Amino acid sequence: MPPSKLRDLLLASPAHQILAAPDVDLGVAEIEPFPFVAIVGQMEMKLALTLALINPRVGGVLLVGPRGTAKTTAVRSLVDLLPHSRQSRCPLGCTEAMLEAGGMTAICPDCAKKAGYGEPLTELMPARIVELPLNARLDDVVGGIDERYALERQRVRLERGLLSQADNNLLYIDEVNLLEDAIADAILDAAAQGHYTVRRGPLKLTYRSRFLLIGSMNPEEGRLRPQLMDRFGLRAVVKGLADKEERYLVYQRASQYRQNPDGFAAAYAEATLTLAAEIQAARDRLPQIMINPSARALGLSLVKQMAIDSHRAEITLFEAALAYAAADERQEVAPEDVQAVAHIALRLRQSPALEQFFVEQMAEDSQLQKLLTQEPPPS
Repeated sequence: MPPSKLRDLLLASPAHQILAAPDVDLGVAEIEPFPFVAIVGQMEMKLALTLALINPRVGGVLLVGPRGTAKTTAVRSLVDLLPHSRQSRCPLGCTEAMLEAGGMTAICPDCAKKAGYGEPLTELMPARIVELPLNARLDDVVGGIDERYALERQRVRLERGLLSQADNNLLYIDEVNLLEDAIADAILDAAAQGHYTVRRGPLKLTYRSRFLLIGSMNPEEGRLRPQLMDRFGLRAVVKGLADKEERYLVYQRASQYRQNPDGFAAAYAEATLTLAAEIQAARDRLPQIMINPSARALGLSLVKQMAIDSHRAEITLFEAALAYAAADERQEVAPEDVQAVAHIALRLRQSPALEQFFVEQMAEDSQLQKLLTQEPPPS
């Protein structure tokens, strides 16, 4: 495979690593996330996450692997790499777009007052990571009655759910294969439409839900529902490292971070800022990139030969290839870009059960066609 600027960035180590952290408990909460660039190995996982940040149209990322392979650590470390976007300043998520679409009744009274005085309802700020707890209730996810507000003010209002809070942000679901069906269905609906509606008695409110969906799972704990699996564009397999030196380096860095998280993060700050700038530059470059005929032919051929029915396969494959080319500062997607992302874009898309269904359906149709071409029996 030809040299890749993106791969070079992900493989690069900063010049100043912490070689010896003080073995002292400073009593400081571990606020700083583990640096993304300090994660040892796991190139496929880091590539999938980076491409999703560059181009959210890849459709999200699913990380599949055993416990203790840095899946959750990697997702949480993305907080320093996320782009800036316009976020609501209101706890209820009111925005100028809601005001334009539904008028003053579509936003809360406080924001209606601000809008009347010409004050902004949103501001430009870094995107956030919104985590969905495994024990979350449906009302926590989609929103429900704000009980505290009702008790204090004797008035009823709807409270934003996690899906609304994830708008223009990253929604992370750990152990996604263990989600309750009702919550999984709500996420599917919100992700597909980009908005959802909450009704509680006479109250009704529509929230935007345009988020980058990232999930992780341990296949030992059960399979993921096909409907939910289909919502993840890229699928990265995360395994334990095979190299002994790399495994010991994992231990060293985990120990250094645990002893002094702020100092450890500071040591990787320069490399983190460099990668964040490259991701933002690639995002800005993305709209100008085209797919050349050779790359298009290769991608379509791969999907056909793998007998994949879902058209999301092509969407994810080509959008990921666009992000890969953007990261390498090229104006055109080449076949090499398609090859670089093919594994994470096309794996786990074949369906033996669906293939068997179509075989049986074709046999039935063939039998019916023979009956239709026969001469009718005499009356």
